[in-house]
Amino acid sequence: MEKKAKIKIAITIASLAAISILFTRQQRRRRKLNQCPQYSCYLQSEPKPQHNFKRVLADNSYSPFKHANKEKSSGSHPYELEITALLENPRPEFDFSNVDLDLQRSDSFVWVETKSQLNELANALSKEIFFAVDTEQHSQRSFLGFTALIQISTEKEDYLVDTIALHDEISILQPFFADPGVCKVFHGSDNDVLWLQRDFHIYVVNLFDTAKACEVLSKPQKSLAYLLETYCGVATNKFLQREDWRQRPLPAEMLQYAQTDAHYLLYIAKCLVAELKQQGNENSYCPDDKFNFVLEASRRSNMVCLQVYTKEIESYPGEAAASSIFFRLLNGQGGVSSISSVTQDLVRRLCAWRDLMARVHDESLRFVLSDQAIIALANKAPANPTDVYTTIAQADSDVDCLNLSSSLPSPSPVVCSHLDDVEHQVCNNVENLDDILLANLQKCLGPNGSCPLSVFNYVLPAKSNWELKNQSHKFVYKQNGIKVSRQVAKKASRDLFVQKFSCKSPVYHNCRIYANDGRLLCYCDRKKLEWYLTRDLAKLVEDNPPAIMLLFEPKGRPEDEGNEFYIQSKKNICVGCGEGNHYLRYRIIPSCYRIHFPEQLKSHRSHDIVLLCVDCHEVAHAAAEKYKKQISAEFGIPLFIHKVADSRKAEARPGFSASITNFEEAGVSPLQLRTAAMALLHHGPTMPSNRREELRRIVMRYYGGREISEEDLERALLVGMSPRERRRHAKKRGLSLKMSKPTDFPDRQQDSYPAVMVESATMDATKADNVLGLHAIETQKSDEKEGRSSLTESHESKPPTCSNGRIDQLVFSTIWKKMNSTSKVSDSKDDSVGNVDDECENSSVQNGFGSSSPTPNSKVSLLGHGPHGKQVVDYLLREYGEDGIRQFCRRWRQVFVEALHPHFLPAGWDVMHRI
Repeated sequence: MEKKAKIKIAITIASLAAISILFTRQQRRRRKLNQCPQYSCYLQSEPKPQHNFKRVLADNSYSPFKHANKEKSSGSHPYELEITALLENPRPEFDFSNVDLDLQRSDSFVWVETKSQLNELANALSKEIFFAVDTEQHSQRSFLGFTALIQISTEKEDYLVDTIALHDEISILQPFFADPGVCKVFHGSDNDVLWLQRDFHIYVVNLFDTAKACEVLSKPQKSLAYLLETYCGVATNKFLQREDWRQRPLPAEMLQYAQTDAHYLLYIAKCLVAELKQQGNENSYCPDDKFNFVLEASRRSNMVCLQVYTKEIESYPGEAAASSIFFRLLNGQGGVSSISSVTQDLVRRLCAWRDLMARVHDESLRFVLSDQAIIALANKAPANPTDVYTTIAQADSDVDCLNLSSSLPSPSPVVCSHLDDVEHQVCNNVENLDDILLANLQKCLGPNGSCPLSVFNYVLPAKSNWELKNQSHKFVYKQNGIKVSRQVAKKASRDLFVQKFSCKSPVYHNCRIYANDGRLLCYCDRKKLEWYLTRDLAKLVEDNPPAIMLLFEPKGRPEDEGNEFYIQSKKNICVGCGEGNHYLRYRIIPSCYRIHFPEQLKSHRSHDIVLLCVDCHEVAHAAAEKYKKQISAEFGIPLFIHKVADSRKAEARPGFSASITNFEEAGVSPLQLRTAAMALLHHGPTMPSNRREELRRIVMRYYGGREISEEDLERALLVGMSPRERRRHAKKRGLSLKMSKPTDFPDRQQDSYPAVMVESATMDATKADNVLGLHAIETQKSDEKEGRSSLTESHESKPPTCSNGRIDQLVFSTIWKKMNSTSKVSDSKDDSVGNVDDECENSSVQNGFGSSSPTPNSKVSLLGHGPHGKQVVDYLLREYGEDGIRQFCRRWRQVFVEALHPHFLPAGWDVMHRI
């Protein structure tokens, strides 16, 4: 009883407190309404810090943003040539190795608020080859927002630049940010780059973004808070980012937060670059690709620099906000199924009025009038200023009822200063909104206007600006130019890809080979002609283009096989669109299947190798990847090896046999195993203990749960590698296969190989019945489009440059994502790959139908689609023989034709072509 009495007392007290709070708020609202000036703008008595700016580059008018003019600038970005040069010829590395930074952050920093101090900072930066930068933004009490603080850190000093006090002087720093010889370190620079352009015409050239480096390294997180905690052991309160950075002086807590954000960036960049170099050394085998991971991070960072700031321009003021409100109302948040035309019209008028008032007073839209208040006004249509005031206050109160200390006043000072205008918008049927908005503008900023003029709004009353507002814009820019900048970045990325990976010389030389009776046998390249000529097997009969006649009877002739394709000349153009300036070889039948075909079906013929431009290559590759998934579902054979386990060690464990099905304990993904072993070998002693233990458990699952040694890690690193990759790995370590230990690089002749248990899918016989149908039912949608960086994954043709390693690295993270996203595992028998040191092309892969003995000439690792391709080809040969392979090829040609609709295929090319 005593407990119940206490509960009743507590409830009573809480109820009284709530009633008291509500009553107090109502009283304050009444007093505020009575005191609210109807015709005097609040800015007359409450000036804002930004009103002290003498000039601004981005005002609140409807005119577009004007970028800095620079000689030799060909595009909208004044430094496009310099940035493009960095993208096309990136610097070999970022040398942060000499960064000597004390991780014990000192509380001392230089507060820069005078021109003389800014000149001293400029002098200090002139001696640096890299420095870290961060910015703090204020947007709640500004229409476009402005930079309130810039943090710059060098090895020796931290600088906090008061950009409110020095707004008109910051241009002194422009040369240092635009210098391609000085590296600027940011974290998450996408917005910072745009804000610096908008406020100070500062353009960043040569950027290293630690967030982009995290992307390349596939870090679990890429936030600055994560990096600070991981590398520096520092925790920060990111809620301070939302504080009012206009206030002066700044509280000690905010100063410490600002200093921390930039202080550790150089050290973090040093750590990330070291990891990027390590990744490059471990995963790249071509000498030219040594710094590939570093260069990829550099490329992604400098792509951000190509962004250009643009104002957000709408076809009519407030149009986007009104559309957003309608969308929320119709999609559940408003609980309505339709919106009347009257309500729609009123919402549009209020959004337009809010947009105009926000520009005039340099306030954010949310500060002027919330979306909830607009909806309430449109629904209730209050008839007088008092009702307008009460409706807005109540709407905001309903939303912020749990936040009694809301920082935004409701109604806002803007509404209090212009209550009659709001009432006019709500109560009157406005026939011409333009006339009403223009009248409001004159009332605010006209000769006898109630609102003060500022650098932000003085252009608004101009007739030319109002006419510009009413123009019909072809393009609607969103999110401050992100849309446009992405198009620029995509074009630059495409151009770079074309330069690096397209064929460097003509593919088809259209040289001819004649039989000894004068009949044309085929067209070929110069290299093949020279082969015959140097061995005196042919004689030259024509010079331009070259042609030879064989001095012996050839084994076969085109007419014997009905293959007219090989006696047709071919053009060096994209077969899809006719592009002739660049092209790549494309294999219509993916290499993961074709490499396992019987030798007599490969025959080194070129019918299914065509030329495609980058754009057509991307389309064809995406269609091929989608069809691979369809084949995987149709045949019941997964695209990737899901789990591997050391069967010798696993069998030594009690209860572990070849028929186990619990691969959660017995196996691990090949790529996950390789990555864990690599990390432990190179960073094990220095990484956090919990992370080290997590990686050790991954490797232990491969070895059946037993404790592991460094030798076990070395062997685990080789799992999934092809012999070619292992030879490169050995060469990189200064070893040779002949000199290496059997535990590291087992000899092919040995029988005691470390066997691997592999999880794979058994083919479903019911699905296999229709395997020869030309059009299979699509069973799996493509989860995502493949990036252009993976275009050459299905390529087997020789590249023009030593780029295989580079391409493999570009698709490395894509493969990782795909393997980890495969969560549904088919019920299957255990499959075994006998010798992980043998190459996968002919490795023993049991799929429930038998196996083939290992041979030493494979070219595929466990990490790709090779094992999947072998199982598919083995099944076709076993069930349908070579005719099954031929029909399979025709299916792939059909996929290619339907995806690309090629208009420039060589004469004689045919889907039904017989190999």
